[in-house]
Amino acid sequence: MQDENGSGIGPNRLKNYGHQIKQVHDRGVQLGIVIGGGNIFRGLQGEHEGFDRIAGDQMGMLATVINGLAIYSLLESMKIPVRLFSAIRMEPIAEIYSPQRAVKALENGEVSIYTAGTGNPFFTTDTAAALRGVEINADVLLKGTRVDGIYNADPEKDPAAVMIEKISFDEIYDRGLKIMDLTAFTLCKENLLPVLVFNMNIEDNLIKIIQGEPIGSYIHP
Repeated sequence: MQDENGSGIGPNRLKNYGHQIKQVHDRGVQLGIVIGGGNIFRGLQGEHEGFDRIAGDQMGMLATVINGLAIYSLLESMKIPVRLFSAIRMEPIAEIYSPQRAVKALENGEVSIYTAGTGNPFFTTDTAAALRGVEINADVLLKGTRVDGIYNADPEKDPAAVMIEKISFDEIYDRGLKIMDLTAFTLCKENLLPVLVFNMNIEDNLIKIIQGEPIGSYIHP
């Protein structure tokens, strides 16, 4: 979501995301989106700067609502049916989240946006995504990042890093690869929810995944 300077909401990036979401929605795919807020505020970063951890995480949750509103507004302008949910009460800005409402929205053909994380401090956006994926009985959790997939080393630091196209949850754990936090990882593993890690910032990657093209890294039970 960030602009070219790595902060705020970049309009070009936002339009790119909207275009990709529309491509998927137009093919009748049910799509639930968990939004992060790191481009605006990170709870852990705030703690390092003197904020109380709980207050910092709450600020981070509010940041995800801002990003969610941006996506929501864009999709509405594109005439895409969309619902905005929040894990904390924020009417009339967003509807309070519940699994039942979320599933109903998806069944009605509405893109569903889930904001405010889990509604609790100490939980990451990855954990919120895993939890929502399990709650709505998703087929796969698509983890959009700024790299192409899972590597045996940090590709932003090691030019010799090699991408892993397919790997099991057990292999990731045994090799100590850092894909998501342990809570999110465990939720997906125990509930047999596969994860696909891919670069969301490359245009048309999302629709290519839906069409079955080999994009990113697939984590299977």
